[in-house]
Amino acid sequence: MAATKSLKKCELEAKWYLIDATDCTLGRLAAYTANILRGKHKPTWTPNMDCGDHVIIINADKVALSGKKADKDRFFWHSLWTGSLKSRTLGQMRSEKPEQLVFNAVKRMMGRRTAVALANQRLTKLHVYAGAEHKHEAQKPEVIDFAGLNRKNKRGE
Repeated sequence: MAATKSLKKCELEAKWYLIDATDCTLGRLAAYTANILRGKHKPTWTPNMDCGDHVIIINADKVALSGKKADKDRFFWHSLWTGSLKSRTLGQMRSEKPEQLVFNAVKRMMGRRTAVALANQRLTKLHVYAGAEHKHEAQKPEVIDFAGLNRKNKRGE
């Protein structure tokens, strides 16, 4: 019977991936990105190690929200002071802070049982940009055609 091999920190190697979010559905993009950040796409996945890869998401301002989510769904935050509950619709967030919208979606797809420190360490490998330019050309990221992987990944017009 073969023993399960557990990776060591020195055996980890991270790749870089580039995903274009133009007209891609936000939830599907976030779930796919979270799996890459956690390293679940690798055969050497170890749950207690940060064995994930770096992900660069460009064109976050052009991400698609299905149905009436842009107008109806709201994002809330609170500073713990009395009367300081604030909210924005997802459409407002997409126009004002698209990087934060995509980041929050990926963060919530990381899993509740993941240790907070490990999840935060994995989230440092996520790089989200509103436009088409990014500053990671030196890492030579591998381009993933996320919209072409499945017909449901891209919103049809």
